[in-house]
Amino acid sequence: MLEKLRPGWKRLIDPIARGLVSLGVTANAVTIIGAVGTTIVGILTGLTGWLLEGAIVLTIFVVFDSLDGSVAALTTGGTKFGSFLDSSLDRVADWGVMLGVLIYFYVQQTTWSQVTNMSRNDIYSIVGMGCTMYAVMTSFVTPYVRAKAESLGVEAKGGVATRSDRLTIILIGMGLTGIFHWNLLLVITMALLDILGTITVVQRILEVAHGLGDEKNHLTRTDAYGRVHQRIENYSNSEETPQA
Repeated sequence: MLEKLRPGWKRLIDPIARGLVSLGVTANAVTIIGAVGTTIVGILTGLTGWLLEGAIVLTIFVVFDSLDGSVAALTTGGTKFGSFLDSSLDRVADWGVMLGVLIYFYVQQTTWSQVTNMSRNDIYSIVGMGCTMYAVMTSFVTPYVRAKAESLGVEAKGGVATRSDRLTIILIGMGLTGIFHWNLLLVITMALLDILGTITVVQRILEVAHGLGDEKNHLTRTDAYGRVHQRIENYSNSEETPQA
């Protein structure tokens, strides 16, 4: 959804990118700093329970991480290794944020159990941990489907919730939970990510199925009897036509 705002966002952060270039900061350095910072802050947020503060700092790192493409465009123009590094470390950063949420729910459950003398579980924390683990799965499967599709020559980068959408939703959920101190808000956030993540994965799988189906139709033909045959390209020189 937020992918439509990318051109405007790039123009907005362009002055910051130019400032980093003038300081000699490379695109790969931006990628590494953003991913490492996001991972560390995500885990610390879960351990401390400071959701509002963590959401603010994470937002800063996410914005910083988004500068790597602009910095690359102003310097090297972008490299294959830079693209590979960015995609790989994005997975690390996503894991760090999700792990932070999972740790937060676990700490809440542990604290609840101690207060109630293990008499009952905190249902919000239990459901929250389950939803978070499922969200981790969808956040990793989504880019995998795209990468695998591209290896097959098919594009599958659509879907209702891309990485920027997922990060925006989870940061808003963390911030609101930190303000109102109501864990149900974070549970609802993770459940929403589960739903959107599932829809996105299904959408991308359908894109791949459609793309591969078009390729199959292009390479095959059906005769009058309904039998499928491999399509043979026409050669301009009749002497070069393969033997039947």
